[in-house]
Amino acid sequence: MKYYLIVGEASGDLHASNLMSELKREDANAEFRFFGGDLMSAQGGTRVRHYKDLAYMGFIPVLLHLRTIFANMKLCKEDIISYAPDVVILVDYPGFNLSIAKFVKTQTRIPVYYYISPKIWAWKEYRIKDIKKYVDELFSILPFEVDFFHGHQYPIHYVGNPTVDAVETFRANHPEDFTSFTAENGLAEKPIIALLAGSRKQEIKDNLPDMLKAASKFSGYQLVLAGAPGISSDYYQKYIQGVKVKIVFDQTYRLLQHSSAALVTSGTATLETALFRVPQVVCYHTPLGKVISFLKKKILKVKFISLVNLVAGKEIVRELVADTMTVDNMQSELKAVLLDNVKRQQMLDEYDRMIKILGPSGASKKTATKMVELLKNRK
Repeated sequence: MKYYLIVGEASGDLHASNLMSELKREDANAEFRFFGGDLMSAQGGTRVRHYKDLAYMGFIPVLLHLRTIFANMKLCKEDIISYAPDVVILVDYPGFNLSIAKFVKTQTRIPVYYYISPKIWAWKEYRIKDIKKYVDELFSILPFEVDFFHGHQYPIHYVGNPTVDAVETFRANHPEDFTSFTAENGLAEKPIIALLAGSRKQEIKDNLPDMLKAASKFSGYQLVLAGAPGISSDYYQKYIQGVKVKIVFDQTYRLLQHSSAALVTSGTATLETALFRVPQVVCYHTPLGKVISFLKKKILKVKFISLVNLVAGKEIVRELVADTMTVDNMQSELKAVLLDNVKRQQMLDEYDRMIKILGPSGASKKTATKMVELLKNRK
């Protein structure tokens, strides 16, 4: 069968590539065409656009690139019609993908499957109407989404979380070797504070400077920054000049494997950090902090922004967001997870409970098996 996949960022590229690998196991005749990244390309098929040409974050960047966004959307629609796949598989990235879903559903007879559902439970709950109209099957990776969508009379498939698969596979193939990691990357033989400052330039710009100020206080540790895919070393230089910090690229999992604690922006990285059982502080800067904090209370439908706390249903890790993300607050929380053995152990114990809620590995395989089964039944 012919599969058309669309992702809009690095995490989507990772999870879609793993899904493609499993689809090939389930369907020996699988063919792929996609908007995606390098990991998807490694699975074979034809890449139409790289996700880096799609990913714009924030009102101003989106406004400045509207022509490019509309051109990519037009290309995508035309390419789907031309390719005539057996299914269109959308991966997260709702702003773009829900528009594609509407087009495919209203202009073709191609089924639309959504893998890693839009986080409408956080905000923009009204999008449930579009999902009901334009998405044939939705595959969820977060257990609490099941009750949310069932509450809207929309059945979904909970398949487990692919980040569990990714981390489990990495750990199985990469035994811990701190000395080799430090030697290969020119690091000192000192405990590591990992900095995960986001995957987009705007996030890095907003978060990294204060993260560096906060973490630099801890002289007994070395700071190591996880370089984001698609972000050049040159971009980081203006923020790290004069600071004792090392950057490692394409080694985020290896970095987490050897870290004592981490400062992490919200997103999949918070979950990855927990799965590696690294105590963390979630930090997310926004302009106009007090205004955003007020709006967050009025607009967001959930208590937390980190996946760790959302899955657990309680605060496991401290979230410093908007006006609470200050250097002093970050230093205080980082000190606690580094030096307070009781608090540190409590966080690790809660991680273990959260991991049980996520369920066992095998999300990509379960999703591929179900997708192929549904498509065969359609035919």
